[in-house]
Amino acid sequence: MIEYERHVLSNGLKVLIHEDQSTPLVALNLLYNVGSRDEDEDKTGFAHLFEHLMFNGSKNIPDFDTPIQLAGGENNAFTNNDITNFYDIVPADNFEIALWLESDRMRDLSFDQKGFDTQKKVVVEEFKETCLNVPYGDAWHKLSSMAYGTHPYKWPTIGKVPEHISDSHIDDAKAFFSRHYCPDNAILVIAGQVQADHTLEMIDKWFGDIPCAGHQKKILNQEPAQSEKHSETVKAAIPAEAIFLGFHTEGRKHDDYYTCDIISDILSNGRSSRFYQRLYKKANLFSRIEAYISGTADPGLFIIEGKLPKHRNVHEGLDAIWKELEDIKQHSVTERELEKVKHKIESSLYFSEVSVLNKAISLAFFEWLGDASMINHQADKYNNVTTADVQRVAQKIFTQENCNELIYLKEESA
Repeated sequence: MIEYERHVLSNGLKVLIHEDQSTPLVALNLLYNVGSRDEDEDKTGFAHLFEHLMFNGSKNIPDFDTPIQLAGGENNAFTNNDITNFYDIVPADNFEIALWLESDRMRDLSFDQKGFDTQKKVVVEEFKETCLNVPYGDAWHKLSSMAYGTHPYKWPTIGKVPEHISDSHIDDAKAFFSRHYCPDNAILVIAGQVQADHTLEMIDKWFGDIPCAGHQKKILNQEPAQSEKHSETVKAAIPAEAIFLGFHTEGRKHDDYYTCDIISDILSNGRSSRFYQRLYKKANLFSRIEAYISGTADPGLFIIEGKLPKHRNVHEGLDAIWKELEDIKQHSVTERELEKVKHKIESSLYFSEVSVLNKAISLAFFEWLGDASMINHQADKYNNVTTADVQRVAQKIFTQENCNELIYLKEESA
């Protein structure tokens, strides 16, 4: 059981403190309630851009990384459709340095033109390297735009096109920062070798006088149920022909999320999984095949992704995948299969709780979802899934009309 104290500062900053005296470290996790879904459709990629800009220096700190490193710590960040998350882990004696760093960039981030232009170029190059200049790099762009017509999940975190970042003005960035990177739109978690009362005093010292922005979260357009199959075939210079299937699923807070996660593991997690044993090892239909869920807060996607060897074709691959999905729909899974997957998930959850940083990140995430205590009930959620649930959810999502199909074929040589 992970215990914690919860407080809200007068400026709206939510604070969670978890004491763990078994470690000499302290993890600070600062989650901002902003992701790519909060962007304007004609100005995408800004949440990802700010993941870079937030390390660009602030009023009193021209270089964010150096003080952390001199304090014996490390830091990093990640951005997705829903949130932007920054974290620092330092020796307990140097914990206040992390508070100083994070509060200073929340209070007064640097917006000099040279630094802004540099980070724009970095982000645009990343877009080119990961999306434009590699095989299948545009798969998530295509799949997202096929699956979503209304919800802002229709563009990926990196943005729709690089021009949205390359053509952006520094005033656009300033406006985005003032709207989203404020205490009343953030969750701060401290976990590790701390004393809760003293820690709260230090947090109030560094963050308490940062003005709130009166933040109002925009209401997102919800995606209507998909009523027909969406398909696209792309001919490209690729090493192997490939299949991407995306099926709409429930969001992160729905109980069926856990069932979908279990189904993805039954299909492709490990050497005993169905896809590995039947489609890779036995039938030699795929050189690689996997299933996973997007894990988004709002209704997301169940993805199946397969690469085919030269002697196999897309039609064979599709037929084999659908045969496996129909098998689960008609016969569900065995109790032994289900229990084995549950044990793996439960072990993974418990091992993740050994890390003070993982605990900090998870507490922030579940608080963002609406209830930090969910961190203590994840194993129960998975263990409550039955074989009947697996069959019911499979029958619900694995249908042709709920399918978004993206096929990559090799370009024919001239």
